Amino acid sequence: MLVDVPEGKDPIAYVWGEMVPKIGVAAAKFSGAVYADSTLSLHEFEAARLTIAEVNGCVFCKDWRTERDGVTVEAGYDEEVRNWETSTVLDDRSRLAAEYARRFAEDHHHLDDAFWERMFAHYSQAEVVELTMCLGSWIAFGRLNRVLGLDVACVLPAHPQAASL
Repeated sequence: MLVDVPEGKDPIAYVWGEMVPKIGVAAAKFSGAVYADSTLSLHEFEAARLTIAEVNGCVFCKDWRTERDGVTVEAGYDEEVRNWETSTVLDDRSRLAAEYARRFAEDHHHLDDAFWERMFAHYSQAEVVELTMCLGSWIAFGRLNRVLGLDVACVLPAHPQAASL
């Protein structure tokens, strides 16, 4: 880790909640809202989130599986997402969520009209805005955790929105 965390303190809770409480607590609330309030299906959500986790290289994020009502994506779903272009498992919306996540994170200047035509054939404008906000959250906070080395020092909480900072 690049930052000193007092012994016995959870690294994420300390860095986000105690080191910079005004910004960190607000960031944690935004991150929690992404998980608690998203209207995207679990498979679409995880296709996008797992893609960003892979791009960021965040160990914590790659290991995490979002749970909704006791349900997570199937074992091996991360492999399907990594191979979104050839996957026979992903539906059109999940495939587009993975593609959008990859392009948003790595080549956002080249999101062309042909892509948006495909995207809006499957997603409403509100869903695209929601997905984009989720992507921004995961890029920012996953990279923060990875760059500072928090991603290898953290224990997965039961639910990120339940983690009290």
